Amino acid sequence: MASVVDATSIPPALAPRKRLRQDGSRLRSIAALVLREMQSRYGRSPGGYVWAILEPLGMITLLAFGFSLLLRRPSLGDSFLLFYATGYLPFQLYGRLQQMVSQALKYSRSLLVYPVVKWFDAIVARVLLHSLTGLLVATLLLTGIVVILELDVHVDVVPVLIAFAIAIGIGSGIGMTNAVLLSYFPIWRTIWTIATRPLMLASGVLYIYEDLPQIARDILWYNPLLHMTAVARSGFFPTYDPQFVSPAYVGGFAFVVLFLGLLLMRRFNGRVQTR
Repeated sequence: MASVVDATSIPPALAPRKRLRQDGSRLRSIAALVLREMQSRYGRSPGGYVWAILEPLGMITLLAFGFSLLLRRPSLGDSFLLFYATGYLPFQLYGRLQQMVSQALKYSRSLLVYPVVKWFDAIVARVLLHSLTGLLVATLLLTGIVVILELDVHVDVVPVLIAFAIAIGIGSGIGMTNAVLLSYFPIWRTIWTIATRPLMLASGVLYIYEDLPQIARDILWYNPLLHMTAVARSGFFPTYDPQFVSPAYVGGFAFVVLFLGLLLMRRFNGRVQTR
């Protein structure tokens, strides 16, 4: 007698294979989105990735030259270029990510009509591409400054990576949150631009926290990006120990904005795509 197969036992047995197929499909979607954006952003303009290096290099050089005319030496070390590079590069990664992530679904709108491409894939693709680009540019510029200027620098990689991780987490979370807010309130773009215009000045790119008067310290301590730049600099200047940095505060802030951004995007991604 032929044995009767219980149909209810089949789905659990096939579930792992189904998940593997779904994971493989998601990875292919993310890879395709990354390659598409690489081609459109860096493959069509003359110089391509060269401009990704020249843009921060120009800003760092301008800061170093300008402040070298006003100050005898930077707050840390002897190189104006290294001092401003260690503050500006993680800050630039944050700024680039929050801007690019906020536009991710609009950029990939034509591909999101396909069931295989999800909103999460578009977000991850942009975060991956611009995070890796930012890390590569930072590595090249910082290494070039140290080698060309023959600086005696002993780099502690761990705090540097932590600082860039903070930039990625906060930038991604704020980018997703802004995408949702912009879909409901178009004027938010103007409000956000005006509100964040002095952010570089408030984030310790041009100075260190310890140089500020007490009243400024009490206010700016709540800016997590100020903690981020201090952590980045501690990896290049061994004598610098930023006691004011609170890992619990910065880590908690990054987690909250990232969680909030994902929650809002999951709920309102349809509206973000159509606005």
